[in-house]
Amino acid sequence: MNINGLIQPLLKDDELLDDIRQAGHDCENAGGFRLWWLGQAGFLLQWRGRHLLFDPYLSDSLTKKYAATDKPHIRMTERAVDPARLDFIDLVTSSHNHTDHLDHETLWPLMKSNSDLKVVVPEANREFAAERLKCDPEWFSGCDDGATIEVKDFRITGLAAAHEEVERDETGRCRFLGYIVEFGDWTVYHAGDNKGFDGMAARLLELTRGRRVDAALLPINGRKPERRVPGNFWGREAAEFAAAVNARIAIPMHYDMFTFNTETPEEFTSAAARLGQPVCVLRCGERWSSDETRSPGAEER
Repeated sequence: MNINGLIQPLLKDDELLDDIRQAGHDCENAGGFRLWWLGQAGFLLQWRGRHLLFDPYLSDSLTKKYAATDKPHIRMTERAVDPARLDFIDLVTSSHNHTDHLDHETLWPLMKSNSDLKVVVPEANREFAAERLKCDPEWFSGCDDGATIEVKDFRITGLAAAHEEVERDETGRCRFLGYIVEFGDWTVYHAGDNKGFDGMAARLLELTRGRRVDAALLPINGRKPERRVPGNFWGREAAEFAAAVNARIAIPMHYDMFTFNTETPEEFTSAAARLGQPVCVLRCGERWSSDETRSPGAEER
């Protein structure tokens, strides 16, 4: 539903927070996990009282920054929640330095509301992140391609991401990462901004050491030169990648945020249906639980 020209989250503000709290209460001792899509590449993961935020963008910083330029970032979807109200977050990831993945206007309120918050960034980006957030570089937990760190009961392994190329600093550390997150018996892969590269599926399978990816969170906005920004998977490529790693469920992301840089999920769901790859298309503010099943190509909008 559109109000004032904006797509409305399925749940937002009080309703979203109530859903997160109720889900946590209902499943406090259960072994499963839950995901909420918060727009763009942002997801909230809940597991056994722990809460991890992947790449949250919960502000209008880019809309304000580019308002008077020839590349306005016109918002499509209303913000799901004020980050200052997320006072139960243990861990945040940033896959790279672009503002919709490392947003000071989102992270400052989170830092203020969560005194023991940890933030994972690519090791190559540590100094940049510290400068943007005006904090001590040592405060971050750094990761790299193939490296594994353990933070707040989560085991996180970096996997190089191509946005649109695999970029490394002068010491060979990756500037763009996806994150393989293992917790209990579960594995979630957040691809970051990524169009993939030769051998990436095999590399992911190597790093997961035989564990199946339970949820693959994949960008689908594609890449068009006229946008003048680095691109990502097209929908069909995201579906093909999910099938190549045998993901239990693939969830699309990185669309419906800015009018100049978006696509619809139809190509993704159509390709997934042909491949027999189970998918779930979430609305902003909608929850997916690990005990849910969806038929291949299923879509809820």
